[in-house]
Amino acid sequence: MDPVYSTKVRAGKRRTYFFDVRETKGGDYFITLTESTKSIKNNGFDRHKIFLYKEDFNRFSEALLGIVDHVKNKLMPGYDYDEFARRQEEWERENAMDDDLDHGRNGDNIQW
Repeated sequence: MDPVYSTKVRAGKRRTYFFDVRETKGGDYFITLTESTKSIKNNGFDRHKIFLYKEDFNRFSEALLGIVDHVKNKLMPGYDYDEFARRQEEWERENAMDDDLDHGRNGDNIQW
C-alpha cells in the first residue's frame, strides 16, 4: 500500500525518518513513522515503525510536543538546537557535490 502523502527528515549520515499517511481499505487514514538506519553489518537498512491511528493523533502530538518542550526548556535550555540543522545542511551540500562528481558532472552550476 503506497502512501497518499509522505515526507522525510534526514538525521545525519545514517538515519532518516519517514512520515507517511496511508489509506485503509475502508477509506480511513493512519500515519506510519519509520526510522531507517543504514546498517554497516548487512549492507542494508534497519527499520523500526510506529503505526499511529486517528484516535491517537491529538494525544500523541501533545505528548511529543510536551516532551520536546521539557527537554529544550527545562533540561537543556542553553543548548543550540539549530546546530544540528546547520551541520545537516553542510553535510547535504558536501554530499551533493560528491554526487555531482560521482555522476560525471563538474558542479559548475551549484548555487551556494
